[in-house]
Amino acid sequence: MDAEGIDHRFVDLREQGVDAGVIDRWIDGLGCSVLLNRRSTTWRNLPEAERDNIGPEEERALMMAHPALIKRPVWDVGGRFYLGFNDQTKEQIVRQAGGVEA
Repeated sequence: MDAEGIDHRFVDLREQGVDAGVIDRWIDGLGCSVLLNRRSTTWRNLPEAERDNIGPEEERALMMAHPALIKRPVWDVGGRFYLGFNDQTKEQIVRQAGGVEA
């Protein structure tokens, strides 16, 4: 984003955590199941009972308790959310940040 001249802020979820309001906005914008990283080491280390047959409320609670379960990076560009940083996502972020909708 520096190369594109787009102002941004890095937040280390493991060190700084994330508050419930932010997680709720991400869930509203992206979807709970999309945001939860079921491939992470943190997920695999959870007891099986915590991983099985869970719905959005339990997924949210797990992300609150274990921020490392949140897929990253999450981008908030003017209230529109993006997940990851592949070429397509980068192009969308640059367009939106520059005032041009993707």
